[in-house]
Amino acid sequence: MLGGCVTAQLAPAPEANLKPRDKELLAHAPYAKATIPQNFQRHIVDYTRKEAPGTILVDTDARYLYYVLDDHKAIRYGVAVGEEALAFSGVAKVGSKAEWPGWTPTPDIKRRIEGLPDHVAGGPANPLGARALYLYQNGKDTLYRIHGTNQPEYIGSAISSGCIRMTNEDVIDLYERAKMGATVVVLAPGASQSVGRVAAVSTN
Repeated sequence: MLGGCVTAQLAPAPEANLKPRDKELLAHAPYAKATIPQNFQRHIVDYTRKEAPGTILVDTDARYLYYVLDDHKAIRYGVAVGEEALAFSGVAKVGSKAEWPGWTPTPDIKRRIEGLPDHVAGGPANPLGARALYLYQNGKDTLYRIHGTNQPEYIGSAISSGCIRMTNEDVIDLYERAKMGATVVVLAPGASQSVGRVAAVSTN
């Protein structure tokens, strides 16, 4: 399984990517700072698949997102994914990116969750968190995103309405790396067994 190794090298902290506004908003986030289990913290790992550098791959079973680097390595992030009936799978592109995006619940989400407002402005209380990468197929918005969260305690779970959640610090790190038009591969449930094992690598 791609996410099987938990002895990979912890990646450097992302403070260099935080802008003054990020630091200000995250310092006053209206939620408790979660303790993310070490296996869901950001690691640098060997990558055994054939995706090109710059590709994003999401292993929904293992709750990991990989950003593919050169030399068969990747940065592995812990994520929360959609419940199976709601989850996106397949191949998409990064069609748009936004910092501290606003959130407009879809009609389907509003039917399932009562009392939601029509729109939530960007900020630390927003469910999309600090950054969002919007997934497109054939030039059209799929309505699925890779985004931050105001519920970091759920990283490693399958609880969202189909989108892929990261901690705000991790999604800021990914946002700085991912290019517009980058390929995003989201494995369907049960597909991670075909990926192969990832071994630890050194960053020295």
